[in-house]
Amino acid sequence: MDRADIVHENFLRRVAKRDFPAGRAPVGPLLPTDAVAIYRAACLSRALDRTSRAMQRAGQGFYTIGSSGHEGMAAVAMALRPTDMAFLHYRDAAFQIARGAQVPGQTMAWDMLLSFAASAEDPISGGRHKVLGSRALMIPPQTSTIASHLPKAVGAAYSIGAARRHRPEHAILPEDALVMCSFGDASANHSTAQGAFNTAQWTSYQSVPLPLLFVCEDNGIGISTKTPKGWIAATFGTRAGMKYFSADGLDLYDAYKVAQEAADYVRRRRKPAFLHLRTIRLYGHAGADVPTTYLPREEVEAEEAHDPLLHMARLLDASGALPADQALSIYTETNARVTRIAGEAVTRPRLKTASEVMASLIPPARPCKPTNGPTPQVRAAAFGADLKQIDDPQPMSRIINWALTDLMLTHPEIVMMGEDVGRKGGVYGVTQKLSARFGPDRMIDTLLDEQSILGLAIGMAQNGFTPMPEIQFLAYLHNAEDQIRGEAATLPFFSNGQFTNPMVLRIAGLGYQKGFGGHFHNDNSVAVIRDIPGVILAVPSNGADAALMLRECVRLAREEQRVVVFLEPIALYPMRDLHTDKDGGWMTRYPDPSEVIRLGEVGVHGTGDDLAIVTFGNGTYLSRQAHARLAEQGVQARVIDTRWLSPLPKEALTAAVQGAKRILIVDETRHSGGVAEALMAHFHEVASVPLARITAADSFIATGPAYAATMPSADSITAAALGMMK
Repeated sequence: MDRADIVHENFLRRVAKRDFPAGRAPVGPLLPTDAVAIYRAACLSRALDRTSRAMQRAGQGFYTIGSSGHEGMAAVAMALRPTDMAFLHYRDAAFQIARGAQVPGQTMAWDMLLSFAASAEDPISGGRHKVLGSRALMIPPQTSTIASHLPKAVGAAYSIGAARRHRPEHAILPEDALVMCSFGDASANHSTAQGAFNTAQWTSYQSVPLPLLFVCEDNGIGISTKTPKGWIAATFGTRAGMKYFSADGLDLYDAYKVAQEAADYVRRRRKPAFLHLRTIRLYGHAGADVPTTYLPREEVEAEEAHDPLLHMARLLDASGALPADQALSIYTETNARVTRIAGEAVTRPRLKTASEVMASLIPPARPCKPTNGPTPQVRAAAFGADLKQIDDPQPMSRIINWALTDLMLTHPEIVMMGEDVGRKGGVYGVTQKLSARFGPDRMIDTLLDEQSILGLAIGMAQNGFTPMPEIQFLAYLHNAEDQIRGEAATLPFFSNGQFTNPMVLRIAGLGYQKGFGGHFHNDNSVAVIRDIPGVILAVPSNGADAALMLRECVRLAREEQRVVVFLEPIALYPMRDLHTDKDGGWMTRYPDPSEVIRLGEVGVHGTGDDLAIVTFGNGTYLSRQAHARLAEQGVQARVIDTRWLSPLPKEALTAAVQGAKRILIVDETRHSGGVAEALMAHFHEVASVPLARITAADSFIATGPAYAATMPSADSITAAALGMMK
C-alpha cells in the first residue's frame, strides 16, 4: 500500500477518535483565525501531494516531490510579510499556500495543479517545470535541490540596504523588507550553502546591513542518508554574526512564535538569523522512492505517527480555535475539492513545440527611463587628470576603465563586485580609481568565493540593480559556474519571464600571458559559457571595441534583462604594439560615449578576396600580424573579428566572408569543444569554398617559455594560410 494512503487513513481514523499524538499545550501569540488559516494551508498542501502522486500514476503528472511533513512552514509564512522575498525549499508548498491566503485574488489549488500537470497555463513556469513560485507572492521559482539558491538570497538581502543608498529604477523590495530562504538539513552541508552562510556572517560581522532569514527544515535525512542527531544545532548554534533560533515545526504555535521572533530580529537589527525548524519527511524522498527499502518499517511508522496535521488538529482542538470534527471536515472537503480541480487541470493545454518551450529563454525587454549621461562638469570631476589623455591612443585596460567610468556615471544602478575590484583596482588595474570615483557602495570588495560573488550579483539584479561582477580569471569561474547555469540563466526560463537577474559578468581570461600563471591564470576554454542557453558571450580584441561592446552589454542587461559575459583577453590588456617595437599599432583612442557596437556586429579589416581569416580575441591580434606577412607574399586577405561568440553572429559572418575564395578559422580555444567547431559547421552550411581551421591543442597551458606553445601563433596562421593558397 502507498505510504501516502496509509498516512491519509491514519489521519481520518485518529482524528475521528481524537487519538492525538502527545505534545505541548498551545502557547503563543497566534490568533485563532490565523491558526485555522495555517491548518487550511497545511490541508491543501497535503491534498496536493496526494493528488500529484495519483496524477503521476495516471500519466497526467510528471514530477512528484512532496511537502508532506513540512507543513509547519505555513506558520513561518504567516510570521512574514507577503512583500518579503522568499527563496523556497522544494518542500514548501504549505508556505506558498499560506502566503497566498494573505494576498487577495490568489487561486492556489488551481495554480499549483496546473504546474503539476505541466500545463502551458501554469502561472509561474508556463508548463516548463513543476516549481513553487509566484510573482504576486514575491517567490522566485527554484529548481535547486542542493541549496544553490542561498548565495543569491544573500545578494537579494544585501540589495535592500544598498537600495536605501541608491534606489534603482526597477527596485521591487520595500526598504523594510527581509529575505527568507529555506532548505533542508542535508542541503545545509553542501559547499554552496556553507559559502552562503559564511558570506552572510562575514558581511554581518562588519555591521553591513543584511536582513536575511535562513530557515533550515530539519527532517533528519537526505534521500537515504541520515543527518547525525544534533548536527544542525551543534554546527549552527553559535556562529559569529548570525543569531540562532530553534522551533518545532510540528507545533504551529511554537513555529509561529519563534518565526515571528526571528523575523522581528532580522527586520529590526538588519542582521541574518538562522531558524532551525524541526520537521519530518513523509512518503520518502520523491517520486517512486520507498522509504522502507532503506529504513526499518518501525521507524517509518513511528515518524508517520507524528504527522504534523495530527499535531495541528490536536492543538487547534485544545485551544478552542477549531474542534476536531471541524478539522476533519476541512481535511476531507479539501481533498475532495483538489481531486475535482485536478480533473479540470489535466485537460488544460501543454507545451508542444520547441519554440513554445524556448519562448522564455530570452526575457522580455523592459522600459527604462532615458539616460542623458553626466554633465561635462560631473564627468570632468570623475575623470580628473585622466581627461587630459582621453584623446590619446591607449591600451585596452585603460580604455575599459574609462568605459566603466562613463557607464557608472550614466547609470547609477550599476554596481561592481569581486575580489580586489575596489581599493586595489583589480589584479591588472582595470578598475583602478573607480572606488575613489564611486565609493565602496558601488565598488564592492568581496570575500574570496566566486559562488558568493555571483550570488551577490544575481540577488541584487532581482531588486533592480545592474550588477557587473568580476571573476579574476576564467578558470575560477568553474568554481561557481552553476550560479550562471543553474540559477541566473534559468530564472526567466522557469518564471516565464516574470523574474529576471540581468548582469554583465566581466572575466579576465584566455591565454598568451608571458611567464605568469599556467592553467589557472590562462584558461582558453569557453565551452561552459557557450553551452548555457540564453547567455551572451562577448570577446573584444582591442580597446576601442571593448568600450563599444561594453556599452552594448550594459544596454542588453538594463533594457533586455540579459545575462551577459564580457570576456577580456588578459594578454591584450597592456598590448601597445602590433608589428614592431614601439609602433603603437594596437593602441586605440577612446570612442565617444555615444558610440556603440551592437550585438551581432562583426569587425572586418581588409578587403582581400583570396582568403578570409575568421577569428576573435587574441586570434584577431595574431591574424592581423599574419595579414601583413601574407600581403608581402601577394595574398590578399581580410581578417574578420567575430566579437560575439554566443550567440554566433551568423548572418554578419556570412556577409563578411562574401566573395572570399577560402576561409581559415583561427581559434585560440581547444580543438575539441572549441569555437571553431561551430564556425566550421556554419560556414560548411552557407559557403561552398575551401575551409580550414587552426586551433589550440587539447591541452592545459604551461607556465614559462612554453606559455604559447599549444596555441595558434602568427607564424602558424601564416603557414596555414599559405598552405590553403596551394
